[in-house]
Amino acid sequence: MWRATLRNLLAHKLRLALSGLAIVLGVAFVSGTMIFTDTLSKTFDDLFSSTASDVNVEAASAFDSGLEGSGAVSTVSADAVDEVLEVEGVAAAAGYVQAEGVYVLDRDGAVLDTGGAPGIGISWEPDRQLSSSTLVDGRAPEGPAQVALDVDSAEKAGYALGDSVPVLTTGPRVEAELVGVFTFGDTGGSAGASLAAFDTATAQELFGEPGRFDGISVLAADGVTDAQLRDRVAAALGDGYTVRTADEQAAALAGDFQEGLAFVEVFLLAFAGIALFVGTFIILNTFSMLVAQRTRELALLRALGAGRAQVTRSVLAEALVLGVVGSAVGLAGGFGVAAGLRGLFGSFGLTLDGGLVFALDTVVWAVAVGVLVTVTAAYLPARRAAKTPPVAAMRDDHVAVERSLFRRTVVGSVVAVAGGAALVAALVVDDGSTAASLVGLGALALLLGAIALSPVLARPFLRGIGAALPRLFGTAGRLARENAVRNPRRTAATASALMVGLALVSGFSIIGASTSASVDALVEESLGADYVVSTAVGAPFSAEIAEQIRGIDGVEAVTQQRFGQAAFDGAPTFISAIDADTLDSALVLDYVSGGTEGLRDGGLLVDEDTAASNGWSVGDSVPAVLANGRPLDLTLGGIYAANQAAGTVVVSLDAFTAAGGEPLDRFVYVDLAADADAGAVRSQLEGTLEPYPVVTLKDQAEFAAEQRGFVDQLLLIINALLALSVIIAVLGIVNTLALSVIERTREIGLLRAIGMDRRQLRSMVRLESVVISVYGAVMGLVLGTVLGLALVQALATAGISRPVVPAGRMLLFLAVGAVIGVLAAVWPARRAARLRVLDAVATA
Repeated sequence: MWRATLRNLLAHKLRLALSGLAIVLGVAFVSGTMIFTDTLSKTFDDLFSSTASDVNVEAASAFDSGLEGSGAVSTVSADAVDEVLEVEGVAAAAGYVQAEGVYVLDRDGAVLDTGGAPGIGISWEPDRQLSSSTLVDGRAPEGPAQVALDVDSAEKAGYALGDSVPVLTTGPRVEAELVGVFTFGDTGGSAGASLAAFDTATAQELFGEPGRFDGISVLAADGVTDAQLRDRVAAALGDGYTVRTADEQAAALAGDFQEGLAFVEVFLLAFAGIALFVGTFIILNTFSMLVAQRTRELALLRALGAGRAQVTRSVLAEALVLGVVGSAVGLAGGFGVAAGLRGLFGSFGLTLDGGLVFALDTVVWAVAVGVLVTVTAAYLPARRAAKTPPVAAMRDDHVAVERSLFRRTVVGSVVAVAGGAALVAALVVDDGSTAASLVGLGALALLLGAIALSPVLARPFLRGIGAALPRLFGTAGRLARENAVRNPRRTAATASALMVGLALVSGFSIIGASTSASVDALVEESLGADYVVSTAVGAPFSAEIAEQIRGIDGVEAVTQQRFGQAAFDGAPTFISAIDADTLDSALVLDYVSGGTEGLRDGGLLVDEDTAASNGWSVGDSVPAVLANGRPLDLTLGGIYAANQAAGTVVVSLDAFTAAGGEPLDRFVYVDLAADADAGAVRSQLEGTLEPYPVVTLKDQAEFAAEQRGFVDQLLLIINALLALSVIIAVLGIVNTLALSVIERTREIGLLRAIGMDRRQLRSMVRLESVVISVYGAVMGLVLGTVLGLALVQALATAGISRPVVPAGRMLLFLAVGAVIGVLAAVWPARRAARLRVLDAVATA
């Protein structure tokens, strides 16, 4: 049996290669994702480990938000450094300052292109044992007019020692002489970030706080372990500090990074799973048709004494070999995928140094997934093969009996109804995360139900849409329709692969269109200001900009908005800090009770959901604490309807600043006087922002377009990944048609013998492919529309308030489905037309 199995594999190399290609693509994406994320993890693990001092001291946070950026200044004093130096076992200790939002400008005055990686300002540590940086040229910076840059930034900007370098800090913009170039960490890489180093006093002045540090690096004396030194330093400093060893510090940073990386990994693996799911249909179709074509051969094996189990194992062995080979090739292709992902993320600023990481678990998972998918898909055809009666080997006219679709209809209907019920439930629950989960479960159930019902729905659909084919294409059209209807299971399996891909693409298109429309509505309804000053990525910027704008003639009001985190009854949440005097001119809030006046003198505004969940009402005392431990004694002064621009909790800018909130703006809203010359004022505003190229001025339409840009970019990535499933679906159609041509060789010969020419034959195959593709496309678009609208409704609490179905794009997808049918039929149609008539008729 093993010899027969191998012979069958070699006899059907091309057919199996097309099926194997689906596994290759899916496994390549799985393994590529794992290789990329392992490389990403190693890059940052090495970076964190090489830059951590023996012991690190930071001011403790009042609560663990699990989120970056508390919005509160939490530092350690110079006295704390002196205390650490007195601890037994400390060889050296020094405070350090570091901050994001410090950008190097190139020779043209533009922000140095890091592709999205952060710009970081650091203090230069002269003690080599405590420093994470190593000079490779020049000397250390001294005084406010000198700076050192990392090697990559200096090379990108084209700066040499002695050049004047403009640096945009979170405080003022500075011009400094480049006196040194350095590498960072043991590997010398900074993962794409730009680094600008100043002496400690200058760093404190520019982006820190004079006399205070972000943390303390501590070096252990000989014979003292990191753990011993940690305990001694912690005991000396007392409460209010977080003291970690080098390993603990690296692990903490790596843990935070891994949380963010987990989303990327799950995101990419989800699309790999979709690709493998779609590929399963191709494997199922391939083995079903191969078994059908080998009916006499398998029956003859049974007649010669082979048992059912042997026949089943033979077919599964073919699948096993296909899975192993496909997994091996896919594993090799994973390196290409990982290299592509590294290049893609590198264009966004995440530069990964060193080679790709190839771990054993990547091999195990890739082979396991590829083999499991292939063998599972081949199981049902293998069982059918085993049931082939031996008498079939003695007959030329044996035809497999078409099984009833009753069971599939019942199961598919039950699953589809359950999916629909989950979608309906998602529309009535109040919790957004629960609604999204229900939509996910409902979507999966609805897809599985549609797949099960697809053969049932295929016949009436194909007969209906195919009714025009005989009129338009004559005999070729009628035969194409009948060929598609003849085996509804095969047609449904072929169309289902395309259905899944287009359902997801069209669903995300609806989400994208709805999000864009909701952004426009949000800006129109919530934004009262004429202009918005902000960075494209929402990074903080100097409050000096708002002060300069206030001095421009024609500007009536300037409103600063900052963000942070605070804990209410121990529960951390984001807060928005905004000018109480000018809030009403900047944002439009729909108050349920109270009003903007309630924000003054330690007031608090919250949206109605927050008030309801906490049982708050206007006049209640609501204590809070910032991450730096400073309290906020607040009184609820107003409750407003949900507003994405304001957020869920608003405090006054004065109260936030007094409690040590970060003195950096995220948005500045500008209102013009009624009699102001808008063009002249805009010119002055742009002139004011010219020294700060990272900060831009937008009117309401431009601001809405900028926000839509983030959504469009994300959807572009999602649709590019989903295109993989569509490509695999196309391979499935090609494979099915090719196998169908082989299966119908004698029939095609008879058609040619009675007068059908090659052109008509090619038309018949193409039309069959188009009908199947259009069926899959229509099913996919219907499902995608249902799922997209359900998810939009579930995300209403997240700000997606305008459901939109992009009709033009949906019609384009339908046209693409038809084009896919034409392209997929090119090779099978040529193969059918090139068959020799006599050889085809003589085929058994």
